Amino acid sequence: MAEETKPSTAPVEGVPAPAEKAHKPAAAAAPAKPAEAAPAKPTVAKAGSKQTLTQPLQEKESGNIWMTRRNFLSRAGWAAFFSFVGTMLLGSLRFMFPRVLFEPSTVFKAGFPGDYPIGAVSTRWIKDYRTWIVRNEQGFYAIFAQCTHLGCTPRWLDAEGKFKCPCHGSGFTMEAINFEGPAPRPLERVQITLAEDGQLLIDTSIRFREETGQWSNPNAFLNYA
Repeated sequence: MAEETKPSTAPVEGVPAPAEKAHKPAAAAAPAKPAEAAPAKPTVAKAGSKQTLTQPLQEKESGNIWMTRRNFLSRAGWAAFFSFVGTMLLGSLRFMFPRVLFEPSTVFKAGFPGDYPIGAVSTRWIKDYRTWIVRNEQGFYAIFAQCTHLGCTPRWLDAEGKFKCPCHGSGFTMEAINFEGPAPRPLERVQITLAEDGQLLIDTSIRFREETGQWSNPNAFLNYA
């Protein structure tokens, strides 16, 4: 039997070689998706550093500031309300207790007649009662220490034997008669009597004026031998 002959793959002269099958191009790779960036964490500046806070932290602090302001306005409103109510209550309580001016008594005891030497002016009661007590050979009289010019308090000058006003220079004798300066009239005397216990009793609310003849009143001069 004759052997089968395989077709030869060797190229034959003059016959073109069969073209090789073209290879299909590989599919282009899909572009890779960019990785999502993780949210930035707020960073806090270190102590002594000039580094500022990040934006998220700033927004959070901004919200806290707004809440603080709102709470402040609310509290301020309540404080104003309670202040108003408290003021009204205090006013009501003050209305229940009317104002009363407490002044010292105009009546006082000035000691016994023997405590005063004849021919002397006592300044013992000037500070508390604004009164001089004078004793002469006939008895006692009390002078209210108020200048008849503008109301200043004169001073007794023992060396000169007169009352002298420091404001405008008005002068008065020991008997309270004006003799120099702008004072238009004498000083006023006040009531002087003897109390039941024998002491001098003075009442500065009762006064006597010389120009109207009131010095002749029995209570304007205390006879004491």
